[in-house]
Amino acid sequence: MTGLVEDGVPAGNLSGRHHFDIDVIDDEVNDNPIEQVRLTVSTTDDPSQPTLTFRTWVLGFLSCSILAFVNQFFGYRTNQLYVSSVSAQILVLPLGKLMAATLPTNKYRFPFTNWTFSMNPGPFNLKEHVLITIFANSGSNSVYAVNIITIVLAFYKRKLHPASAFLLAQTTQMLGYGWAGLFRRYLVDSPYMWWPANLVQVSLFRALHEKEKRPKGGRTRLQFFFLVFTCSFAYYIVPGYLFPSLSTISIVCLIWKNSITAQQIGSGAHGLGIGSFGLDWSTVAGFLGSPLATPGFATINILLGFVLIVYIVTPIAYWNNAYGAHKFPIISSHTFDSTGTTYNISRIINQKTFNIDMDEYNSYSKLHLSTFFAFSYGLSFATLTATISHVALFHGKTIWQMWRKTASAVKDQVGDIHTRLMKKNYEAVPQWWFHIILVSMVGLAIFACEGFGKQLQLPWWGVLMACGIALFFTLPIGIIQATTNQQPGLNVITELVIGYIYPGRPLANVAFKTYGYISMSQALMFLGDFKLGHYMKIPPKSMFIVQLAGTVVASSVYFATSWWLLHSIENICNVSLLPEGSPWTCPGDDVFYNASIIWGVVGPLRMFTKKGIYPELNWFFLIGLIAPVPIWFFVKKFPNQKWIRLINMPIILGATGYMPPARSVNYITWLAVGIFFNFYVYRKFKGWWARHNYILSAALDAGVAFTGVLLYFTLQSKDIFGPDWWGLLADDHCPLAACPTAPGVVAKGCPVL
Repeated sequence: MTGLVEDGVPAGNLSGRHHFDIDVIDDEVNDNPIEQVRLTVSTTDDPSQPTLTFRTWVLGFLSCSILAFVNQFFGYRTNQLYVSSVSAQILVLPLGKLMAATLPTNKYRFPFTNWTFSMNPGPFNLKEHVLITIFANSGSNSVYAVNIITIVLAFYKRKLHPASAFLLAQTTQMLGYGWAGLFRRYLVDSPYMWWPANLVQVSLFRALHEKEKRPKGGRTRLQFFFLVFTCSFAYYIVPGYLFPSLSTISIVCLIWKNSITAQQIGSGAHGLGIGSFGLDWSTVAGFLGSPLATPGFATINILLGFVLIVYIVTPIAYWNNAYGAHKFPIISSHTFDSTGTTYNISRIINQKTFNIDMDEYNSYSKLHLSTFFAFSYGLSFATLTATISHVALFHGKTIWQMWRKTASAVKDQVGDIHTRLMKKNYEAVPQWWFHIILVSMVGLAIFACEGFGKQLQLPWWGVLMACGIALFFTLPIGIIQATTNQQPGLNVITELVIGYIYPGRPLANVAFKTYGYISMSQALMFLGDFKLGHYMKIPPKSMFIVQLAGTVVASSVYFATSWWLLHSIENICNVSLLPEGSPWTCPGDDVFYNASIIWGVVGPLRMFTKKGIYPELNWFFLIGLIAPVPIWFFVKKFPNQKWIRLINMPIILGATGYMPPARSVNYITWLAVGIFFNFYVYRKFKGWWARHNYILSAALDAGVAFTGVLLYFTLQSKDIFGPDWWGLLADDHCPLAACPTAPGVVAKGCPVL
């Protein structure tokens, strides 16, 4: 959860944050030493099952492309929607079976070769399903580099060569393959690196492929999916087109229409959100992912963090005028000058060199942030160190034991039943495949940055330094994720490093962060998928080919979709010039843009030291480091109180990491739905929950996604918006919530006090 604050881009999904009691048993060398794996993963394999079939390619390509298009399409909208690969995982099963039942079984030969293939090699099998889902997973994971393209074109209003932008998108995603290849022996082949989140996927695959009988008086899971999908599809026409104000309803603002303080307290879009709610699934799941897929303990930790930060820390800091808070909105991702006016970034940037002009900066103003945004940066520092401290205290011994056993197993060529089956039945991927990708991607990355008039500002040594950081951290962070399912973020580290070494250059900062952080994150995603394939007994070469193809397709579709939208929607991302009811406000990219100003243009030296306004925020590094210690102490002191172990300080400190661009109403509705389903429904109707919970989540996501795309292509792309009335405003009718409360500060649409 670290680093979401300044990027506005979800680095990952909360649904994977499970805790497991790990039981390492030494004498079980003939099977996996982890009990959860023994209980979940099958120890049989049928190597005769076809994998890279016509169905795999068609359904994999389609699901990858559709997910990439939908997620980027919705990424620019006020209520972002993230559609995960679980939707594809569920939908492709009946499609695969339909293709198996209808396609011809004839064999076709490639001209001038002995290669033959069949469009229908037999029944649709589990291995095809896994490969299609991994293909789709590439499409569901966002391409971070697209945010760079967006801020250059839509916010800085500068030109960017399409080839440079395309290479940036491809190389940042593909570099991860190189790191993955270097460490797969340790992080995939070792039975002690067990990747807990994959067990959820393994369980779902096995459940979907078990023969299902329709319950008496009930529905199959597929019938339930299509029923909910139809309802979600039909309903989203209302908040998505006819009545956008349903997305955020703030009761307080409807009562106190002329009070700034009341609207700051009650606004779900621009304030604390007390008394606000939304009747729109994209409000619920738009930023934090589906609450139905988040474990109950994580939901409660996020609730604690949200209440602590939004309802205790922020009001105390704001109404005590910390850092001149009254000059600025209570919650905003924008940057301001000393008078409370939006920071005129063009004034301090040399338009020819696109670097900071220090003379202009010194004569203008230091950079100021809203109270909440400033504390959000401090909390991102604390979350980073708290994650390291938490993992060391609660999982350090286990990680160390597993690393020793892993190193020993690799050295002695010892493997569990799964590793032995894979080595017996399938050829391993040659190491030189990974080396070729690594070398070529580093070369192309340097070319993308140094070529095309050096538009990306990052010199060759910056690319190599970013690669060095990714290389250094992939193994230790991979060990943490493979054993605890937590991934400490590197974005704060990368921003600090390049911000101090190479300040004043916004694009160099974000490019360095992307090459240093995202390439490592991609490597861990690839390794996690490799481990899933390892558990499901997928031929390694088939896995490699599908991941490679999926990454190229996904990167291309994300790039093409963003490039098309940025050049076809007039005033995209410019809220002041967009027509009433337009959803193209780009909240995530707005945060990313302001982050590029803070870390890139002004830089950490002039923000978080005595030269800036916020040197005290550095104490949050220490606060985060210490925060898990009391919890660890009480766990040791009261070992029978199991609930204490569920208190997770990294999640609590990083709870509001999605704010901004997420708003308080997103958290309030997400928490309400999550608590209802993961506590009330789970306890009272456990059978229904086990059978339908994840299906319900996927169906609601899919319905909203299909309606949103359909509305755009049929109506909104032709500038046909909903009826002109009070409810068309895609806001919560709290215009004063974003107003300053200091005397004499002038802000658009606000009274001067």
